[in-house]
Amino acid sequence: MKEAINPYLPSWEYIPDGEPYVFGDRVYVYGSHDIFDGQVFCLGDYVCYSAPVNDLGNWRYEGVIYNKTDDPENPDGAMCLYAPDVTVGPDGRYYLYYVLDKISVVSVAVCDTPAGKYEFLGFVHYKDGTRLGERPGDEPQFDPGVLTENGKTYLYTGFCARGDKSRTGSMLTVLGEDMLTIEEEPVFVVPGVENKDRRNFVDHEFFEASSIRKRGDKYYFIYSSIVMHELCYAMADDPRGPFTYCGVIVSNADIGIDSYKPADKPAMYGANNHGSIVEIDGQWYIFYHRHTNGTWYSRQGCAEKIEFLEDGTIPQVEITSCGLNGKPLTGKGVHMAYTACNLFTDVDHMYVGAPGVPKITERRDEDMDKPEAFIAGIDNNATIGFKYYDCKDISKICLKVRGYGDGTFEVRTSIGGEVIAKMDVDNKNVWTDFVSDIKLADGVYPFYITFKGHGGLQLLSFELS
Repeated sequence: MKEAINPYLPSWEYIPDGEPYVFGDRVYVYGSHDIFDGQVFCLGDYVCYSAPVNDLGNWRYEGVIYNKTDDPENPDGAMCLYAPDVTVGPDGRYYLYYVLDKISVVSVAVCDTPAGKYEFLGFVHYKDGTRLGERPGDEPQFDPGVLTENGKTYLYTGFCARGDKSRTGSMLTVLGEDMLTIEEEPVFVVPGVENKDRRNFVDHEFFEASSIRKRGDKYYFIYSSIVMHELCYAMADDPRGPFTYCGVIVSNADIGIDSYKPADKPAMYGANNHGSIVEIDGQWYIFYHRHTNGTWYSRQGCAEKIEFLEDGTIPQVEITSCGLNGKPLTGKGVHMAYTACNLFTDVDHMYVGAPGVPKITERRDEDMDKPEAFIAGIDNNATIGFKYYDCKDISKICLKVRGYGDGTFEVRTSIGGEVIAKMDVDNKNVWTDFVSDIKLADGVYPFYITFKGHGGLQLLSFELS
């Protein structure tokens, strides 16, 4: 069994907007499909990955489950497949709900297995055949989230940007057993920022990424708020609501977490977020995504262990490198730089895309078996954080570095804490090992690696021995 890490999929895979489900003895993740260095969101076909419920470090590529051109509205593939969701219908088959990026209707595809080839079924429509999103008064459809129980499918959709007063919030539409026909007229269940009745959602109004789950007798509506980097949730006793705002589950900038930094300090370059919660082998997790390559358009799936309090609420969790592992990673050994959960400098930036800051990226060459992932753009006062590691008998640390730059890497186990190792580096054209003794008693630690100097260095990995 391999230890699970963040991101949980291979370093060269970009599956954001993750909707996780357990079917049988495996967990499946459905999402949109970015590409490395893409110029817009969601350029790829839908693919699926799965893992055994008791081995979350061992993900299997299930292949392409749906092509862009499978939708009759998109024969030339000119439109992108936005974030989908999957539900099991009353007939036991698997139904994929999605929206293309240029039209405002909900498409549905179906498959007999969780990760087989889905086939187009039809469009969500009213009983008179009018497609949802095209009737006068309908708001545009976006980011479907679905839940099926007792022969009904609850479909949540919506997108509410700041300044757009034509958008109200997340809309619930109830479908019948054919998974296409509307049985209950759309109603709005969670308000957007321009909604006059924002209830207790103020400052965390609905933006996008509707997702719905049930735990016990409570319904959890998970969504991306207007600040984008956070996944929030609201609770209700009925899938129709009313939903009450309850808090933030995770922020991909770690805003709100004050256990290792001030709560308002971004410890990663955040941006939009999308994901949901799932119970796997008795433990609940939140799936979300992070941003790489210094852009909004190359996103990778991550996950964190969550807990429920007695009243059903979920305390916010911090982003980590260990994610689905459910416990600290083994300290001794080589750890790849792309598993960093913190990237920041002495100047705070909330959102990805600021110039002159470090970024997770990759190199793809024809002579390589697979892309090589690393952190680039490391300059003065850049800090790279990894957490957490169970360290025993550790006496040395080795950084594998290349690039033009002169200075010193300092290693700490807390931000601004004591320096426990130092490595002087200089210009290197190839990956070079820089080794230092390290003062580290046995225990569980994060590691913060800060560069002091000038240049544009790259980090491939660090090794503890």
